Amino acid sequence: MKIAAFVAASGLALFAAACSKPAETPSGGSTSAAGAAFKACMVTDTGGIDDHSFNAGTWAGMEKAKGANSAIKTSYVASSAQSDYAPNLTNQASAGCQYIQAVGGLMADATTAAAKANPKIQFSIVDSGNGDQANIYPIQFETQQAAFLAGYLAAGYSKSGKVGTYGGMKIPPVTIFMDGFADGVKKYNEVKGKNVQVLGWDKAKQDGLFTNDFVKQDAGKAKSDALAAQGADVIMPVAGGAGLGTAANAGNKYTVIWVDSDGCNTTQYCSVMLSTVVKNMTDLVSEAVGKSATSNGALLPNTGSKGTLENNGVSLAPYHDFDSKIDATLKAEIDQLKADIIAGKITVTSPAQPK
Repeated sequence: MKIAAFVAASGLALFAAACSKPAETPSGGSTSAAGAAFKACMVTDTGGIDDHSFNAGTWAGMEKAKGANSAIKTSYVASSAQSDYAPNLTNQASAGCQYIQAVGGLMADATTAAAKANPKIQFSIVDSGNGDQANIYPIQFETQQAAFLAGYLAAGYSKSGKVGTYGGMKIPPVTIFMDGFADGVKKYNEVKGKNVQVLGWDKAKQDGLFTNDFVKQDAGKAKSDALAAQGADVIMPVAGGAGLGTAANAGNKYTVIWVDSDGCNTTQYCSVMLSTVVKNMTDLVSEAVGKSATSNGALLPNTGSKGTLENNGVSLAPYHDFDSKIDATLKAEIDQLKADIIAGKITVTSPAQPK
């Protein structure tokens, strides 16, 4: 279960600092002769390019496509607030971008509006459908499948019998993680006759803990501190950069399950990360950009692509520093659960999963 290596965090941090305002930022390499280059552009969500999560993973996909095809020239603009989405997308269209990558379900309405206004430009969006717009290529994930494995892992690793999760916002790309996580814990309890509790999310009620933010680390720290105070010793933040507040304060209190991009590759907190629920944005975005660049102006099918355990679009990352601390039987059970999900013997569902 390998994912593409991301741009080093330090490099991204410098890059993000240079792009803290919503202004187009070319990435690497000079443009070729007029008409020869394919301009692939990205608009980040509010978490920014260096969120160590879905923005960073998506940008890595843009860069991977550029590395595979020298005609592709990449750039991005960073959104500081949701009000930046529409003007940033419009500005990228006006700048001559032939492919525009939006990131996150919160950008769905703005992306649909921009795509309708620019029907000949190829738009794509991660974590959202296309709204039946012909020129939007959706990249979505059956994240609940991999989160199910993480929930089983968390329940099997917990010593307190309590595990926790919280989200950045109550939106489908977030709650899908929490649903799968809760179902994985439930499966562990059924198999082992245990009663491990999930704090922070009630799947039946579709309600739980949220920071209402994907940036503020103090908010993430406050939620994880509250969960730890209730006894949770494994915590999964689904909150982008805000989750770094959880990772920074883990250790003796609790261990962390990261999300989106392997935390051991994208953060400095590998020593506290049990694993990561990975969405392979890098490869799916790279594939979309590459296909668009060689399409001779034709739009990609608006059916888009969907990441699953079977196609490695979602996965449970390696255990890294915790590999020797996890019981071999638990590892084997998780491997079998993965195989059973792929084979259709186990179906993991969420109200938030792609339609």
